Amino acid sequence: MKVVQTQVNETEYGLLAAYAKARKTTIKDAVREAIRKLTLPDVVDPSDPVFAMFPLTRKKAKHADAAERHDAYLYGRER
Repeated sequence: MKVVQTQVNETEYGLLAAYAKARKTTIKDAVREAIRKLTLPDVVDPSDPVFAMFPLTRKKAKHADAAERHDAYLYGRER
């Protein structure tokens, strides 16, 4: 693990502290989250093969309303 150290003004510190408190986390974890959000792309690649693999079966579903009533079918109860 590497140590990164910086200085922020009172306003920036207050914003960061409020952000961390609202999310019930530490300032350290809030800064790590900010780094990930700024540096990792959050985009969908439309050419990703996962978008071309469906449907996995050509059979008709046993229950046409399974998306809505899956708990009833899996556990025998409504949600």
